[in-house]
Amino acid sequence: MPAVPIEPRPLNDSERAVLEHLLKADFADAPALRGQLDHTKVVATWGPGSVSVDLQVRGLEQHPAAPSTLLPTGATVYDRSGEYIGELLVWAEAGTTLSALEYVWVTDDMPTSLPSIDQLR
Repeated sequence: MPAVPIEPRPLNDSERAVLEHLLKADFADAPALRGQLDHTKVVATWGPGSVSVDLQVRGLEQHPAAPSTLLPTGATVYDRSGEYIGELLVWAEAGTTLSALEYVWVTDDMPTSLPSIDQLR
């Protein structure tokens, strides 16, 4: 799905909680990426009703030509009955600037909200 630009807005509580949780992992650049959260805005969704979003970090120049890379952090998502329903992925431009939060689902219906932290493994 092509990204749908939106009026830039701060991370909502759910987006912030998920990103904080995923960025607790121990990998290169994790501390710097965690430090970007207070300056991160959502600038697009990945389609109408999608909870996957494009991010932009205020104060850090981003280059559209720089490739986004999948960070070595993420989580599998399980529903309340313990059934696997998807994954959360974090993308960063050139591996150093937050660029997207992606919710990949394996169910028939697109999720309407991000999972709670207790649904992540």
